[in-house]
Amino acid sequence: MQIGSYAVESIVDGFFGLDGGSMFGIVPKPLWSKNNPADEHNRIELAARCLLLEGDGRRILVDTGLGAKHSAKQMEIFNVRRPDGGLPGALSRRGIEAEEITDVILTHLHFDHCGGTTERHQRGSESDELSLTFPSAAHHVQRRNWEWAWNPSTKDAGSFRDEDFSALEGSDKLHLIDGDTELFPGIYLHVVDGHTPAMQLVRVAVDDASLLFLADLVPTRSHLKWPYIMAYDNQPLVTLDEKRAMLPRTAAEGWIAAFQHDPECAAATLRSDGDRVVLDQIVDL
Repeated sequence: MQIGSYAVESIVDGFFGLDGGSMFGIVPKPLWSKNNPADEHNRIELAARCLLLEGDGRRILVDTGLGAKHSAKQMEIFNVRRPDGGLPGALSRRGIEAEEITDVILTHLHFDHCGGTTERHQRGSESDELSLTFPSAAHHVQRRNWEWAWNPSTKDAGSFRDEDFSALEGSDKLHLIDGDTELFPGIYLHVVDGHTPAMQLVRVAVDDASLLFLADLVPTRSHLKWPYIMAYDNQPLVTLDEKRAMLPRTAAEGWIAAFQHDPECAAATLRSDGDRVVLDQIVDL
């Protein structure tokens, strides 16, 4: 997809499974399982999607996916699969080297969004060493989310892994941001707080064309329904207010909505239907 000078592409780092009840909060299983069938462990299939933006002399990644640092136990619990080498493999097949990524925008620092930010290297008999997967890139993170990731609540501590972002600490590759901003011409960041403090949604907007990467505000198309809110969210009523603010605007202004975790639908246009906002047309991305 071309939006102004930016080529925009969805890249799947891998697939994983999370408990369906946790993904849909108070919504009963007979409702959510119609479109999101659960396996024998009650897990639903999810994608770890990233965005690749190329234009204006930049190669920008939005999130880095699951990464390759999961233990065997974690891979079993979360049913992690990264076919064809995940995000690094996908970039290589496009002729893009890791050193050519100029910027990484991290929506937030949960393990399924920033796990590929660092990688491990074995140094002979010494312990594994962490390094940045994209060593030339500036990594753009909201300051409040960065601070929260280092000192999360008991409720959400399991969603953060220091090893995913510790290599950024003290690095000149870390760029901390305070609030909504136009990061680059045509690249806008919108901060929301219901899921985790200062998650940033990324919008690519040039002239009349816009695409909004919804991150975990609306992780799948099923979450377009107002009460479909994850139990992982720290402030579900704040999430509800943020959905009610962002989704009607997305529909009214004709933005393309990009779903980060939907295993089948990367993006779609939306339309208002009374009080609801519903899927209109699926868009290839």
